[in-house]
Amino acid sequence: MKSTQLKSVTLFIIFFLFSILFYAQEIVKTFHQGTISTENIVYLKSEFGNFKNIPKEFEEQVLIALSYFPELKNIHIKFRLKNRLTPLATKPNLISVFKNAKKRIYIITVSTKSTSYLDTIIFKNLNYNAQIGVLGHELSHVSSYLNNDFSKMWNIFWIEIFSKKKVNDFEYNTDLNCINHGLGYQLLDWSINVRKNLGRVNWLGAVNLTADTKSERYMNPSTIIKILNNHPLYQED
Repeated sequence: MKSTQLKSVTLFIIFFLFSILFYAQEIVKTFHQGTISTENIVYLKSEFGNFKNIPKEFEEQVLIALSYFPELKNIHIKFRLKNRLTPLATKPNLISVFKNAKKRIYIITVSTKSTSYLDTIIFKNLNYNAQIGVLGHELSHVSSYLNNDFSKMWNIFWIEIFSKKKVNDFEYNTDLNCINHGLGYQLLDWSINVRKNLGRVNWLGAVNLTADTKSERYMNPSTIIKILNNHPLYQED
């Protein structure tokens, strides 16, 4: 890991660890379909499904991921299915971006069809645990957006267009946010699943299919493992 990224990891953990520990769910290494009982799914829906539009096709995975983000309980989030190049993407509704961060509507778009190459990593083609991991990444975006007023949101839009390096840092820290929320093993499964399905050692996003192996926009499996091995949330009693 680069020294600047290691410093970013250290600072992020120090500043956010105590608040995360307060509400962190139980750390689970692998979720399988049926891991959560029907009764528990009903509970999760009543507890975390308010103000959420969730397609029935992956309701269970969304509710599990949401249970690790209690700060999003009363946040309006719409999950929608569309044919898109990018497997998943998260943005605030264009009109609501002018509102208070907690009053916005956030949209998580899940691609149902991409290019023949990227179809291998769209949501339905990931394993169950990896699906929860990538949902955790997208919910981490929403969680961070809650701290952004309009000017900060505009700055993110600008970064996405004009600064590759800052996008790398932004997505890398979003992965770290996901780990801090307790979904590190699921993120690891997603990281492995994507690289295996694409036959790549690195993943820079759907519009950055280059041979670049130096940049680390989304954490590589080895990076995630290093963080989990030293992160207080993931240490066995």
